[in-house]
Amino acid sequence: MEREAVLVGIDVGTSKVCALIGEVSRDGRLTIMGHGTVPASGLKKGVVINIDQTVRSIADAVERAERLSGWKIDRAFVGVGGQHVESLNSPGQVAVTGHHREVSREDVNRAIEVARAVPIPSNREVLHVERRGFSVDGQEGVKDPLGMSALRLEVETHIVSASATAVQNLSKCVAAAGVKIDELVVNSLASAEAVLTETEKDLGVAVADIGAGTIDLALFQEGSPFHTRVLPVGGNNVTNDIAIGIKTSLAVAEELKVRHGSCDLPSVVDDEEISVSVLGESAGRTVGRLEVCQIIEARMRETFELLRNEIRAAGVGMLPAGVILTGGAAQLSGIAELGREVLEMPVRVSGPSSIGGLVDTIMSPDYSTAVGLLQWGAISLAGGEPLRYESAPAGGGIGRIRDALRSIFP
Repeated sequence: MEREAVLVGIDVGTSKVCALIGEVSRDGRLTIMGHGTVPASGLKKGVVINIDQTVRSIADAVERAERLSGWKIDRAFVGVGGQHVESLNSPGQVAVTGHHREVSREDVNRAIEVARAVPIPSNREVLHVERRGFSVDGQEGVKDPLGMSALRLEVETHIVSASATAVQNLSKCVAAAGVKIDELVVNSLASAEAVLTETEKDLGVAVADIGAGTIDLALFQEGSPFHTRVLPVGGNNVTNDIAIGIKTSLAVAEELKVRHGSCDLPSVVDDEEISVSVLGESAGRTVGRLEVCQIIEARMRETFELLRNEIRAAGVGMLPAGVILTGGAAQLSGIAELGREVLEMPVRVSGPSSIGGLVDTIMSPDYSTAVGLLQWGAISLAGGEPLRYESAPAGGGIGRIRDALRSIFP
């Protein structure tokens, strides 16, 4: 019997909290054993605004996942979102000191420490220091320099930081729900683990996880992230526009969006009518489906323009593998077609792939972050790819798991 490790991912989003329990086999395959999803309260645009409500949402999701799987959750990989997430790229350079002038693990870590030593304001916390690539004596494009002969080693890192208070509040909520944090992972990088292929990351690709309150964006080139950002718009903006435009409640507007909405106006029949309940009227009335879809299309077009500006601001003209849309609000009909038109590059909608277990419900795009957290955890457990450096902000959580795993996997 192949021994497995059990991992937990908790995605604390604007509209829902999702806890997933997964089993990782020795060959790295991920099997979902339990999941719990509950409507979130206490969050706005991915940030905690009410501790008690958020704690209750997390505890409810955890309890459901535990009931379904029969496992007790005591620690988890937790996603971080919100507009306060920012990134920068920083180089680090050191002289190779070893006896034979061969690059050692220690040289690599020293170079990363130099790269990390950028002035980060005290009100921010570094969540990730991702290695982008190395150059050895000026030779660029080296993926793994260990054992190479060299006098000088340079590393390029991608540093992702978040508001220290927002991170503390989220950590507080998770702890109060009875869960220790293995690692905090930025949502967009987690989603990327679930939906991107290595080929796409090498070619150049963006993942845009469109949630209810925010869009988590990560841009990749040559296999690693180089721009991470959160935009403060999401599916809720579309719902609000519908509610205002046709004078109805948010609940009715949400149902109209999900059941009848489309971003693809040419496909909408001109005279199709939908009956809706209207604020202040007992009888309700009918609205044209085209009117609803025009409101949706206008807001989503504006959203894609924001995305396009963000990608251009990152210094990218064209991403050969295009933009992969995921997240709950990426399930709007016609969204990929509108995205291709506005962004002028390939766009497709994707959910998590290559997982086993209770997959029917969680292959959809709204589970990408949660599944990605498990996959991130599995990579960390395996000792990381050779190219991941753990900052392990949660008190050296990764090191502890590795030690525990060494006792399981000789």
